[in-house]
Amino acid sequence: MTKPHRYLLISLLLLLALGLVWHWMPGKLASPQAPHINYGQALKQAHNGLPGAARVLYQQLARTDLSDVRRAALHAELPNYPSPQALKLADADLQNPAPMVREAAIQSIVGLVPGAQRSLLLGPVLEDHEQSVRFAAANAMLGLSPDDQGLYYGPLQQVVDEYERALAAQPESAEAQFQLARLYLHEGLLDKAQAALEHVSRLEPDNLKALVAQVELLDKRGQPDQARQLLAKQLQVQPQSAYLQHALGVWLAHHGQTEYALLGLAKAVELEPDNADYRYKLATTLHDLQQVEAAQRQLEEIVQRQPSNRKARVLLISYWKETGQLQNVQILLAQLEQQNPDDPALQQGL
Repeated sequence: MTKPHRYLLISLLLLLALGLVWHWMPGKLASPQAPHINYGQALKQAHNGLPGAARVLYQQLARTDLSDVRRAALHAELPNYPSPQALKLADADLQNPAPMVREAAIQSIVGLVPGAQRSLLLGPVLEDHEQSVRFAAANAMLGLSPDDQGLYYGPLQQVVDEYERALAAQPESAEAQFQLARLYLHEGLLDKAQAALEHVSRLEPDNLKALVAQVELLDKRGQPDQARQLLAKQLQVQPQSAYLQHALGVWLAHHGQTEYALLGLAKAVELEPDNADYRYKLATTLHDLQQVEAAQRQLEEIVQRQPSNRKARVLLISYWKETGQLQNVQILLAQLEQQNPDDPALQQGL
């Protein structure tokens, strides 16, 4: 073998040896790769309010290969991570081929968007070819004022009429009759609402939602004493019902009896400590009574139990600013920025 050939062979063997050493080195240098976040990890990250939650949630919703069920589950988390991108993703899914996903996107928009803008986004969905999607859009727009409904006031009434006919055709369904009563209450058709609620009670005598709706009906008839008596009577039967305790607290607060309302609201939280809605209402009621520190503690508890709960976090920031606890404000803002750097609260300098 000539010298040049020998040198070439030795060089090749050295390169091969170096390659093997490099491959097996435990600490070899390599360009850092972004960790691959799968659907399950992303959903968990969003649900638990972990850093980067908004980014991975948006990434998953941008995929085109997710099942309908998985896509709908992502939409359930989206309202906690508002941004122009979140709204764009929700709006895009109003055109998704699957009715389940379109309905989930409607709920996302309810959580992301205030009244007037919501009407502009959901109004066109009142003409969806799928009846259940039209009804979901109508439900989402029911609470809007006629001014906020704007150009869609007429189409909304048409869908509501269609919804009422569909519900009335299900006389043996307690849930359908309850929804029918709810629509009648919204429209001020009190006698029809009464009949539907009585129907629910015949089908399901222990239906507490129907009982609370009956309280609302009595209020609308100008019979607050009877409404309170109805709640009190049922509470004697079921004193450990968090739902009824909360309903009593809300009713008392609505009727200007805020101090008494605290008893029911606090009892509801005691009975269901993980219910963030109950605890949030207790916090705002405490704040109304100038018990700001107690209100802060309730909101802190929500954020500790549910770090992704943006509504409670933003209100707690506001309450802490109110009492000059700026260090706590900065901590919560930093956590919010880690979750979602495009959150409007950050952009507005909350």
